[in-house]
Amino acid sequence: MTELFPPPSTSGKSLMERVEDALLPLINLVFLLLMFFIVAGQLADDPLPDLPPTPASAEQQSPHADLFVDAKGSWRIKGETLNAQTLLQRLPEPNAQTPLKIAAASGISMADLESLLRTLEKGGHEEILLLTEPET
Repeated sequence: MTELFPPPSTSGKSLMERVEDALLPLINLVFLLLMFFIVAGQLADDPLPDLPPTPASAEQQSPHADLFVDAKGSWRIKGETLNAQTLLQRLPEPNAQTPLKIAAASGISMADLESLLRTLEKGGHEEILLLTEPET
């Protein structure tokens, strides 16, 4: 019976020499890739740009709120002190999409805050966002 494939020609080289000849292109490729990444890493050594500084006045601004409540429990809108009757007239109409924003001082008592929330509930305000200052 005749063989379909001719036997491999060894050309007088041993098995180890043939393996070394087959690995040489692979070693060259790995070396070239290593050199590429070393050069590319040197080219992209620029540091990231600095972020712009934040303005110092942003910390001192009061929050945008519809109603301000100080530590004594008095209610103010645009600097005018209000009582329970005039408060509901000066506030915007209740709206479920935009909650009423209240900026409360950190020293306000729970009794004063509860009184305010009950007054706002009577006026139809169901969505309220309470803004406070974090303690430092």
